[in-house]
Amino acid sequence: MQVKILLPHQVFAELTDVSSLVIDTPKGSFGILPNRLDCITPLVPGILTYQTGNQDSHYIAIDEGIFVKTGKQVMISVRRAIKGNTLDELKKTVELEFLNLDQAQQELRSVLAKLESGFLKQFSALAKR
Repeated sequence: MQVKILLPHQVFAELTDVSSLVIDTPKGSFGILPNRLDCITPLVPGILTYQTGNQDSHYIAIDEGIFVKTGKQVMISVRRAIKGNTLDELKKTVELEFLNLDQAQQELRSVLAKLESGFLKQFSALAKR
């Protein structure tokens, strides 16, 4: 199978010679083989596991998205994806990524709170006039 993984701003990966995929959907995990019927399904955050022709397993952590299979072509569109050679490596990378994301979200919340309080102060000063 030919697999293309798309992010909102770029093509994350183009995989060739994929012999099997395991995806996580709201109804559970599914194995996808080349001769499976065409399908479309939503994806939940999890680990995308795929094997290539030489039977090596590869792992990609993905966020929620959509999976489309038509013939031998597979399109996976997700918000975020992180590739890892082993599950341990992938776990460490995902943890670091989410820690950075949490810090960025906290900084954003802090800035928004300052903007909001400044707006409220100016609005109340305007109302007193």
